[in-house]
Amino acid sequence: MALDRKTRTLLFPRLGKFSMVIFALLLVVASYRAFELFGFIFKANVSQNAVILIHTGSVYTDVEKTLTERELIHNVRAFRWVSKKKEYHENIRPGRYELKKGANTNELVNMLRIGQQIPVNVTFNNLRYFDELAGRVSRYFESDSLAFINEFKKAEYTEKYGFTPETFSAMFVPNTYQMYWTTTPKQFIERMHTEYNKYWNSERKEKAAALNLTPAEVTTLASIVQEETIKEDEKSRVAGVYINRIKRGMLLQADPTIKYAINDFTVRRVTNYMLAVDSPYNTYRRAGLPPGPINFPETLSIEAVLNAENHNYLYMCAKEDFSGYHNFARTLQQHNINAARYRRALNENKIWR
Repeated sequence: MALDRKTRTLLFPRLGKFSMVIFALLLVVASYRAFELFGFIFKANVSQNAVILIHTGSVYTDVEKTLTERELIHNVRAFRWVSKKKEYHENIRPGRYELKKGANTNELVNMLRIGQQIPVNVTFNNLRYFDELAGRVSRYFESDSLAFINEFKKAEYTEKYGFTPETFSAMFVPNTYQMYWTTTPKQFIERMHTEYNKYWNSERKEKAAALNLTPAEVTTLASIVQEETIKEDEKSRVAGVYINRIKRGMLLQADPTIKYAINDFTVRRVTNYMLAVDSPYNTYRRAGLPPGPINFPETLSIEAVLNAENHNYLYMCAKEDFSGYHNFARTLQQHNINAARYRRALNENKIWR
């Protein structure tokens, strides 16, 4: 049965113009808000390629301040809203993060929230002491050099990894390693032990054993070779001289160990006064290798020892032309001639120390 006009009016009252306008406005606002929130999440927000550091103990406001002060995001409101929805305020993770230009807010917050850091290339070489190592590697990490020095001094590591305080430096093989900025000094030492075990594979251990040396002793000898010559094409020959002397029970008489004993590597002329220093590193007075490395030898120097040149040289002396190369000799007589030439060159150039 068809509804009459009165009944239809009661069931479906007409909407007034005002109500329709309000409804339309609410719809527009809701649509705009939905569009805005969609933009908050998925619209490109990172303004430029950049790297930021978030320190341990940072809170959300610290992160936002970094992003806004460096003008790294276009819309800070979007970052706030997405961060709140994803509970980033309760999940601040320290680290070194790489921002990509054009990334949206969702991608940015996700990266920060899960701690998706980028690694750093940690390189160290040409170092002699642990304080130098601490200063060098702390450039790459959140922890400062003092934190590294204090960790290096802990006896627990020498006991744990089978070193002595003198040979502990042998565990740190100079190279380039990828690590995270938040790596702690303890984690750095643990990583170095892992890398040490990787480097000293069965093949290298066999070569060391063939020389009747332990890996730590090879590293100790390599540290002397490294100080003795900067010429890569001469390292294996220099190593051969020292190995020949060890096999014959001769004193090493290595000048670099004297410089280490007196803590002065600027010396160009080792004097008799220096040779008299009472130190376990004085290889002019004490037989065999010193107690440990006198620097952190690079792999080139270690390989020079493991693959030492097979020859009959027992002596060497810096060349009188100061080229950095050496004159080698099989006999003491020839060595004395070479040494006299070098001393004469030192005198002529007024080098007394």
